[in-house]
Amino acid sequence: MTYSPHTPEDRAEMLAAIGVKSIEDLFADVPAGVRFPALNLPGPQSEMETLRELMELASANADAQASPCFLGAGSYNHYSPSIVNHMILRGEFLTAYTPYQPEVSQGTLQAIFEYQSMVAALTGMEVANASHYDGATSMAEAVIMAVAHGREKRRKVLISPAVHPHYRAVVRTYTQGMRLTITGDERQQATLSDLAAQLDGDTALLIVQSPNFFGQIEDLAGLADKVHAAGALLCVAADPISLGMLQPPGRMGADIVVGEGQSLGIPMSYGGPYLGFFATRKDFVRRMAGRLVGETKDKNGQRGYVLTLSTREQHIKRERATSNICTNQGLMALAATVYMEAMGKHGLRRVAELCWHKSHYAAAEIGALPGFAVVGDRPFFKEFVVRCPEPAGPSSVGVAELNRHLYDEHGLIGGYDLGQDYAHLAGHMLLCVTEMNSRDDIDTLVQALSEFGA
Repeated sequence: MTYSPHTPEDRAEMLAAIGVKSIEDLFADVPAGVRFPALNLPGPQSEMETLRELMELASANADAQASPCFLGAGSYNHYSPSIVNHMILRGEFLTAYTPYQPEVSQGTLQAIFEYQSMVAALTGMEVANASHYDGATSMAEAVIMAVAHGREKRRKVLISPAVHPHYRAVVRTYTQGMRLTITGDERQQATLSDLAAQLDGDTALLIVQSPNFFGQIEDLAGLADKVHAAGALLCVAADPISLGMLQPPGRMGADIVVGEGQSLGIPMSYGGPYLGFFATRKDFVRRMAGRLVGETKDKNGQRGYVLTLSTREQHIKRERATSNICTNQGLMALAATVYMEAMGKHGLRRVAELCWHKSHYAAAEIGALPGFAVVGDRPFFKEFVVRCPEPAGPSSVGVAELNRHLYDEHGLIGGYDLGQDYAHLAGHMLLCVTEMNSRDDIDTLVQALSEFGA
């Protein structure tokens, strides 16, 4: 049952709890001229006129279909085969919702089962759930699962500073009130060895990312042994495209593998909806949030699909529930399923190889430009860090100016300003190159950078 504040006392108590005096205060950031009821809306228009106006508004945006894009940092411009969009727009999938009567929804259950099977194979893990809202949510659920699975009630979580900064912020927000100590990323340049040295008897989970936020491939060899020797679990966040050619984290001893599935046939869409994949070992399956679909046979011996596990509080006793998540990004999981099925293991490897070779070609060309330098001494996958020639202050104005130059003069969408999240990387740009960037695109980028640095 949903709580509703019916009395003035209830409303006053809720407003006080969030630090405002009135409901009107909640709208203080909305300009007075556009607040209800003084909306001052224009007169009605026909559908054709409305569509024309919306298209004119949309044309003001810089999008990756019209402009070569070298911006990554968690959202990537990959090619999606036409069949992906065709399949998810079918009515039986597009309108499908939570399978409250699961065995009746055989098509939905089969799609989830296929998704789980492919994610498990891709990550090298034994089991995967029906997905989460996004990669950051999956990471936060990994923290909750790791804390809950042991009997020792460990309260410390180590997280690498090379994990996506937005993911780290979501983990802290998601777990606030749980009396956890989230640490390890205070030092922005801490290495995996530094993190391993912080493992102790109170550590529940170590989280790393490979390729990390800077695109660098972490050396995970032996890390799982150190984590397990301390009685903790290891969570690895991974780029699913990279797993087309890199060793899956499951083979490196990871206990949990999470990540953002947007690269698997899902457009960037200005930030969502996206898809969080979550895979783990069978030992932890009853602590895993979300659904798990299994394959069985009916009384006639025909193949069928059932909801094997559902750890939501509305399905089992509240004290045994692992999460109150109601839905997953089901349609996005279907898109990823169709993408992986259409590409196959050889197609996925080919995409990964194209990302690898094109990004390394770009890095070599940019690194040869006067004033520019590619930072990092480790192998990288599709993303790399470039030190820009102009000195930058705390706000990293140089990168912002460079991006304006790239777009205004050459129609290119530039890279991510790392100075926003890492003080020691002010004046550094994170560039991304995928299979969608042609050699001409890369050469245009190099030429544009040379003009800026001259």
